[in-house]
Amino acid sequence: MSFRLAVCAEMVYGDLPLLDRVRRIHEHGFEVELWDTRGRDIRALAATGATFSSMSGYFGGSVIDPANAHEVLASAEKLIPTALELGVERMVVHPAELGEGGRAVRPAYRSTGDMWLTGLRTLERLGELGAKHGVTFALENLNTILDHPGIPLARAKDTLALVQSVNHPNVKMMLDLYHAQMGEGNLTELVRAAQPFTGEIQVADVPGRFEPGTGEINYPAIAKALDESGFTGVIGLEAGAIGGPGIEAGDAALAAFRAAFTRN
Repeated sequence: MSFRLAVCAEMVYGDLPLLDRVRRIHEHGFEVELWDTRGRDIRALAATGATFSSMSGYFGGSVIDPANAHEVLASAEKLIPTALELGVERMVVHPAELGEGGRAVRPAYRSTGDMWLTGLRTLERLGELGAKHGVTFALENLNTILDHPGIPLARAKDTLALVQSVNHPNVKMMLDLYHAQMGEGNLTELVRAAQPFTGEIQVADVPGRFEPGTGEINYPAIAKALDESGFTGVIGLEAGAIGGPGIEAGDAALAAFRAAFTRN
């Protein structure tokens, strides 16, 4: 299996400052995922030598809300220079604006035709922006059961349908298997169906959102299905370490992640 493996610096080694987390992830041979880069020392992050696979691609508005979808586009454009300085390949967007704790800023519990059409048009314009600057915008699926209530069109089948409809090389799916398992299941068939439209995959086990091997998901089987489908892109660990925020627990989580996606 020839996957590129990344680790979200926001969720492991919590006892360390962010720069030290990035350095340690890089030293272990992984790429790095970031969330909100505003207020971060971008020059220092670039100087670590790490490869950054993804970062948040907007900070205002909602992809699917006709009243403020323009804010997604405006904030995405403001973040492009950061992405280019860090060499980020994918800028992540969500079906709605997330607030504190990942909650919907404007909760809605039913999707409408206007939401679908607005999402399609916004993603088309993000695709044009991405093509202009050489980055890809990745729409991430979310679960509404536990982590992100009040976000319509958040299920993997909905985000996949939107990305398929846009059909633009600079618009892909950030396929989060933790969220998909929480809300939908049937992960093996999902990764096969989504493979042509997937820009990056994120993983964590269920329950708990810790490293592979700590819950119910058979990640070695998922890895086999991904390999057989021809996926050779980035798989990112967006999970905490079950042993806590310390260095030893973080190292163990990274080792378990690598083992799940490496065939001897």
